[in-house]
Amino acid sequence: QVQLVESGGGLVQAGGSLRLSCAVSGRTFSTYAMGWFRQAPGKERDIVAAISVGGGLTYYADSVTGRFTISRDNAKNTVYLQMNSLKPEDTAVYYCAGRYSGTSYSPNQYPYWGQGTQVTVSS
Repeated sequence: QVQLVESGGGLVQAGGSLRLSCAVSGRTFSTYAMGWFRQAPGKERDIVAAISVGGGLTYYADSVTGRFTISRDNAKNTVYLQMNSLKPEDTAVYYCAGRYSGTSYSPNQYPYWGQGTQVTVSS
């Protein structure tokens, strides 16, 4: 059984920073590609960032490029999302997700999901 638990969300003013963490249970974390997604009220769940199994390849949505950084620590079974220069439009529930092998931009390709953590950016 694979479990993903996000933490680090909260309320922050525009221009501020947050660091999300996603702890993954199981001994095969190093074989999972990981992604961060977000979903705002009334909107679809969209990719924010993704990282390959070894961490050498990363992908970012255009809206967060240059502001967000995804990383992973395979020794700690944890993936991170450092979010800087936050904007009100970044407000959403943020989810981490995992899948075996290669990264994907589509939430439908990820079988493992966390419960989500709320990020609210005030103007």
